[in-house]
This record gives sequence, C-alpha cells and structure tokens, in this order.
Amino acid sequence: MEMNKENKIFRNSQAQIGIGTLIIFIAMVLIAAVAASVLIQTSGVLQQQAQSTGRQATQEVSSNLVIKSIEGVRAKNNATSMADNVSLLKLKVGLNVGSSPVDLNQLVISVTDGTNTNDLIYANNDKTHDNSMENFSSAATATTNLGKLLTDTQVTPGDNAKYFFTVQKIRDEDISFSQGNPVMNTGDLVTIYVSAVSDSDLSYTTIGGISTSGSQKDSNLDIGPRTTVNLVLTPEAGAATIAEFVTPSSYGTKETISLYP
Repeated sequence: MEMNKENKIFRNSQAQIGIGTLIIFIAMVLIAAVAASVLIQTSGVLQQQAQSTGRQATQEVSSNLVIKSIEGVRAKNNATSMADNVSLLKLKVGLNVGSSPVDLNQLVISVTDGTNTNDLIYANNDKTHDNSMENFSSAATATTNLGKLLTDTQVTPGDNAKYFFTVQKIRDEDISFSQGNPVMNTGDLVTIYVSAVSDSDLSYTTIGGISTSGSQKDSNLDIGPRTTVNLVLTPEAGAATIAEFVTPSSYGTKETISLYP
C-alpha cells in the first residue's frame, strides 16, 4: 500500500529579523563614525585655537620693557650758557626677565608735560604717519639720526621732534640690533631719545653733543623745573611701561639732570 506523502513548506522568518538587525547595526556604526569624525575635527580646531591663545597670552605677559633710568639734557651754547628747560630726554631701556623680543619699530611713546602730549613712533616706522622720519637712514649712525630728529621737518606730518623718537644701542651681545631693524632681545640695553625742545630753547647751538646751530625744532613740550612728566611706552604686544616723575626745583649749572628713578 502506497503511503501518502505530504509535502510541507516551512516558513522561517528568523533570517529576515537578523538582516534587519544587521542593517540597524551598520547604520549605528556609520553614525558613530561620522560623529567621531566631527568630534576629532572639532577637537583639532579647539586645540589649535587654545595653542594660539596660549602663545598670545604668554607674549602679552612676558613682553615687557623696563625703564632703567631717564636723564634730561639741556641745550647750550657753552658751559655757562644753558637753556632753562630740559631739551632732550634719554631713556635707558632694557627687557624684563624672560621677556620675548620687542620690536621698537612698533613701539609708541606717549609723553606729556601736563599741558601738551606727543605720541611718538620710531623714526623708521612708515605705517602710522604714512611717512617715516625724513632723512632717516638705516645705514647712518644713531648720532646722525638723532641730529635729524632735532633739526629736520617735513610736509607730512611736520617737525620730526613732535612725532618721532630715535634709538642708540648700548649693549647688543648677538649684534642683531640695528637702526633699520631695532629688535631688542634678552640682555639688550638701549637709549631712546625723545626731543623736548621748547620754543625758548631754539637759539642754542648744541644739544647732547649734537651741533644744531640753532636750527632745532619745537617739540611742543615744555619741561622746566617742577614739571610733572608722564611717559607711557606701549609695545606691539605686552603690557605698557609707565614712568612718572617731577623735575627738580632748579637745574643749577648741570647740563645733564637725573630725572628717574
């Protein structure tokens, strides 16, 4: 007797459920990968910004000029004929311990006698007044450029004495400081010259060893006895350096007067 054979079809949906789970898993992996990529990119940008901010903050804190002393020089004809006012300020300036290099070409010096204020830039700087100091020479000596500071004028911005200062190096171990590239490094020491010629000093023939032949220009400052003088040195980066002093009650017969500290 022949047995009936029954064909049975088995339906198994477990494989379909497995494929769906796999698809969801792959999607989650892709999403996680994209998210990780975004996080890595964002963390990289933040790291760069943090490093840049850190460098700038360090530079702001560490770039400091230090005024060692300030002397005033009177214009004269001879040892017995001198101006009643200080005609030239000599600032001896160095760098603070651990300071970053400071470019004096970007330094701004504000000096006031209590009545008038001059904002001075380095004589070779052509970015502030659109013109550097007329007849300034990077190849010339500091003495020559000081003479031009005291005696020369130009159409723009006007008398050099009112708008510029010059610098002479005292100590420069690595021989990197020059008139054309006045960058101070650790250990450097310089003298910054600021004209203080007043209209009553114009007839004298010599200022600080510089022969002016009476052609010096009025600086718009008047630093006589008992005058309160304020100087602010603002570098390109770092804290400003401030010096304030009151001139002596009498200059006597001295050509050079110690004013600060």
